[in-house]
Order: sequence, then structure tokens, then C-alpha cells
Amino acid sequence: MLTSLASVSKPTVAGGQLEEPLADSVRSALSSAIANGSPPIPEFANTGARLGYLRWLTGMSELLRRYKPDLQSRIEFLQTVWYESRRAGLDESLVLGLIQVESAFRKHAISVVGARGYMQIMPFWSRLIGDGDAGKLFHMQTNLRFGCVILRHYLDRENGSLFMALGRYNGSRGKPEYPNAVFAAARRWGHAGP
Repeated sequence: MLTSLASVSKPTVAGGQLEEPLADSVRSALSSAIANGSPPIPEFANTGARLGYLRWLTGMSELLRRYKPDLQSRIEFLQTVWYESRRAGLDESLVLGLIQVESAFRKHAISVVGARGYMQIMPFWSRLIGDGDAGKLFHMQTNLRFGCVILRHYLDRENGSLFMALGRYNGSRGKPEYPNAVFAAARRWGHAGP
């Protein structure tokens, strides 16, 4: 089990995600997705969509209270999760489940293999597709954007197999423990599973 340097009593689950060679076109596409610094401002096609979002925000805020007691930081976090998940074409509940498993919603979590932040991003990603500053991986929106873009990349590489994409994300491809833990956590946040 890996432990956070920020809090030895709370484990993180980041595995030994491997740095894999990326084709120039893939690196360019991922870099572009990371560089677009749009703020997490939701846009809605109609009033019904906006009301659905507000219901989601209220429900998730209550569930997240035990991890993030401060209302303002909780709302900012959830707005960013919603925005970055949607932006990457991912289910918000799945992303919340992944964050719960990876870091227990701790912004400054660091695993013994060096993965950082909420979504436990390996520092090599900042060099491959970012500006090289691994310290930025502790910034909430940066961390969530990297995590969602990377998970989307793995999902595409695995031809839509969430099980395999989650294994690749964690560095445990083909082993059931990590994907099953994320699926179980995601059910708590409203996602039924693969």
C-alpha cells in the first residue's frame, strides 16, 4: 500500500503508472487539451439542464462534506470535476470514484512513487504534455484536467474498455483490484459501473 507524504495515516492507491512513448500526434493532441485554460464555467442548453446540474451539485456536495467540510471549496471542487469530466467525455461519478480511491480527496496527496494531487498524476505527464512544471499538479483545475485527459486517452487506447483504461491509469493493467475499487466508489457517487 502506498502512503501520502502529506498524511502518513491516509493511504493513496496510485500505482506505478508507466511512461509510454507517445506518437507526436497524440502528444500534440494531449498537450492541446491540457493547454486550453478555459475556466470551469458551465453552459446549459436549457433550463432543465441547468436544474439537473444544480440538483447534481447539491447532492454531491452533501456526499462530499465528510471529505471537504468547507462549503466554498467543496462547490469549487465539484464545479471543476463536473466541467473537466464533461470536457473529456467522462462520467462525473466515475471521476469522483477515481479521486476517492486515488487520494481520498486530498489535494496535496503524494504517493511513494511520486504521483500527485487529487487524481494522482505522475510527474512525467507534466513533461510529456504540459510545461514541465510538476509543481502545478497540485493546482486543483490543473490536476483534474490532467487526470481527465489522461483517463480519456487510456479509454481511447483501450477501445472503450473502462476496466482496462482504469488499470492502465493505475499501472495495474489487467488486474481487477483497482478497477473494481473505482467502480465500487463510483456507485457511491451515482455511477452504476462499466
